[in-house]
Amino acid sequence: MAVKANYETVMIFSLKQGEEGIQALIEKFKALIEKHATLQNVDEWGKRRLAYLINKESDGYYVLMNFESTAEFPAELDRIFKITDGVLRSMIIKKGE
Repeated sequence: MAVKANYETVMIFSLKQGEEGIQALIEKFKALIEKHATLQNVDEWGKRRLAYLINKESDGYYVLMNFESTAEFPAELDRIFKITDGVLRSMIIKKGE
């Protein structure tokens, strides 16, 4: 049996997506995580000012998700973040014991 660990990911979505677009992205990533891992928590922080401009945008929509998965899944999730339109930034962290 594969060893599982706890991870958290923070995603910043572009506000250019509109409310429906942002909710669609959240649902997409929730479904993806639920398919390959155990989703523990979804915390929508909402619209926040960015520390610096990203793609000429000064605000973004922040979402935090906690999940438990094997070590291979976070790399695939990160790859999908990078190729998805509307994701300004993302970060996946393995949580300590």
